[in-house]
This record gives sequence, structure tokens and C-alpha cells, in this order.
Amino acid sequence: MLLRPIMAAAVLLSSALHAAPAPAEAPGFMSFLPFVILIAFMYFMILRPQMKRSKDHRTMIDSLGVGSEVVFAGGLMGTVKKIDTEYAVITLANNVDVKVQKAAVVSVLPEGTLKQI
Repeated sequence: MLLRPIMAAAVLLSSALHAAPAPAEAPGFMSFLPFVILIAFMYFMILRPQMKRSKDHRTMIDSLGVGSEVVFAGGLMGTVKKIDTEYAVITLANNVDVKVQKAAVVSVLPEGTLKQI
């Protein structure tokens, strides 16, 4: 009679040992896939367009010349009178010259635009 509970416990213990979960495998490529997708998304949706805009802006600033009509970040419009390395002297109106950073130029207008306004 005492042997039955011991046998039952032994059977339960052995079944518990055999039903133990398998050891976890080392992480593979599939575990890093979400991070790779996130990095690719950040590159194509944020970094790449920003680099393209910066390149276009740099090209526009390098193409500035004397007589170009430009618009600034503050909304001022004028004609380039003189260009230095980082600054440009802009004529806003008769006898009104302003020295501004070339990086503040937002766009270059077609010639004659300021006369039409």
C-alpha cells in the first residue's frame, strides 16, 4: 500500500522530466529582422530625402550670382549685389542694402520677378 504513492510520484516525476521544454536556440537572423526593417525605413523615409534637400539647397546657393533675385527665410526679396564666401549683400530697395548669410536664401526667382511685384 505504501508502494503505490511512491510509484505514482515516480511516474509523475519522470513524465515531468520528459515533458521539459527544449532549450532555447541561439538568436538567428529572424530575431534581428524588425531592427533591420526599422533602420531601412528610417533611412528611406527620413535620412535620404533630407540629404537630397540639403544637396539641392547647396547647389542653389552655389549657383547664386550678382543680379540674381532671391527670397529669404524671413520673406524678404531682393537682388544680389555682392557675394562673399558665406555672406551676400542684397539690395532690397533703392539705397537699402542688407548683408545676409547665403544659407538664408530659400529660393531663386526668375529674372524680372521683382519688377512685376
